[in-house]
Amino acid sequence: MDAVTVITSLLTLLAGVGVFLTACGIMSANLEALGSKKLKALFSKASKNKLLGVGVGTVATAAIQSSSATTVMVIGFVNAGIMTLTQAATVIFGANIGTTITGQIVALGMFGGKGVSASVIFSALAGVGAFTSSFAKKDGVQKAGGILAGFGMIFVGLTVMSDCMRSFSELEEVRNFLAAFENPLLLLIVGVLLTALVQSSSVMTSMTITMVVTGLITLEQGIYVTLGSNVGTCVTALIAGLSGGANAKRAALLHLIFNAGGAVIFLIAGLLLRLGGTGYGKIFGAVFPNAPQTQLAMFHTFFNLVTVLAVLPLTGALVKLVTKLVPEKKTRPRALQRFYFIDEHMLATPPLAVNQVKNEITNMAYIAEQNFSAACEMSCTLEFGGLEKFRANERELDFLNRELVAFIVKLMKSRLGDRDRAYLSAALRTVSDLERVGDYAENITEYAEKLAAANERFSEDAVSEIRNIAALIKRLFEQTVKAYKDGDAAALKRACETEDEVDRAAAAMTENHIRRLGGGLCTATVGAHFLALSSNAERVADHFMNVAKTVRRA
Repeated sequence: MDAVTVITSLLTLLAGVGVFLTACGIMSANLEALGSKKLKALFSKASKNKLLGVGVGTVATAAIQSSSATTVMVIGFVNAGIMTLTQAATVIFGANIGTTITGQIVALGMFGGKGVSASVIFSALAGVGAFTSSFAKKDGVQKAGGILAGFGMIFVGLTVMSDCMRSFSELEEVRNFLAAFENPLLLLIVGVLLTALVQSSSVMTSMTITMVVTGLITLEQGIYVTLGSNVGTCVTALIAGLSGGANAKRAALLHLIFNAGGAVIFLIAGLLLRLGGTGYGKIFGAVFPNAPQTQLAMFHTFFNLVTVLAVLPLTGALVKLVTKLVPEKKTRPRALQRFYFIDEHMLATPPLAVNQVKNEITNMAYIAEQNFSAACEMSCTLEFGGLEKFRANERELDFLNRELVAFIVKLMKSRLGDRDRAYLSAALRTVSDLERVGDYAENITEYAEKLAAANERFSEDAVSEIRNIAALIKRLFEQTVKAYKDGDAAALKRACETEDEVDRAAAAMTENHIRRLGGGLCTATVGAHFLALSSNAERVADHFMNVAKTVRRA
């Protein structure tokens, strides 16, 4: 083989790798978008039940075809404080099982005798999916077409890589060079480095299967490279964990200890088998004869299943270990201004991030309502013991308004379904509505401070009316939250009825104020503050209704 042929083969191999990686991304993005509702429901079920956590991790990873994405997303949940380390550990365990699905699919596609091979049949799905995605009008059908196109392109890339590797396997120099890599530890390190480079153990395992099938490397070599790939995939999670809090770092470290520990145990067991004159290659070769692709894919599945079953009973001990290794820093308390439900790492799984945005906005709504209620009470009593908490909440609302909008804008750049995209567009307006509620609450507090400074106060009748409209808006808020979170049309209808009551109460406040002013029961200054408060309360109700009405738009 001359130099030109070698260079051509290398460039073709690079093209095959590019097609394969792109295909994985296309399939993953469309799977996420199409199954976003199920993924959201799936992760909401992750509980203290260890087996359920493993199942959630397995199914989620099989769906999005990336254990790294699942792990990074879990780190985001832990960092946001909505998932415990124990829950995260079991989901991470399941992610390792889920990532073996890709290897099994690749192995299945490499079967084929004298007739049309499975790889060619699967590759043809790329064309079917592309036509479907291009000409379908329904979003769900387009996403399904994208999944088929990505799935087919995986085998197009594998076929290109396979042809190149067969060419290389015919070169004695290449065979002699690769044969020199017999040391299991060295092969494991190669697997770690290459997986860290491509950022996907699924991709590395698939490439390794192709190398084994074409005879470029032996099954025994492929097995140790595959062990290394399980360690290399931890790099993405480690990078994500370093930028988070203590719990995020612990989750990333737990992932590393789990994967590296399993690889080391299997490495030692493999060395002992070699001393006994056998090895993993001989064992799996005997169990699955004449099918090298299945031999490596099944070893990958066997390794991950055994590791999970061995470590699952030790989850508590593993959590305690990483907690000791990464202690809480004894520094000043975390600033109040922070996200409660979202984290930058969640951008790796857009459909799940959308669900967390809704939780974050709901929490923002509670903070806004809390401030409005506190402002009304301070106006009634002129007692300002809760003013410091009020100011902190206002700073929190300003932070959420600024940073949540920035997060949503980033999220909207991801591949999302039409429904999720419509929801995020509405969410930008919702965040603004809630920030305005906070501003009106601040206005009402200022009225109370001015009354106290002037040694004046509202009359008993005025106080009763303020508390009445505050109670109505409290009820409106509860109905709004139910409508917003659950898409409850009945709650939206009740909210509309309550808003009408608020409008009538505000109108009555104006009429009663004029009557009291004419009777000399209040001063013009106090009356001006009362009318302003009434107007602000009515506008707060309007903003809550805007939030509730997003049920119709999203």
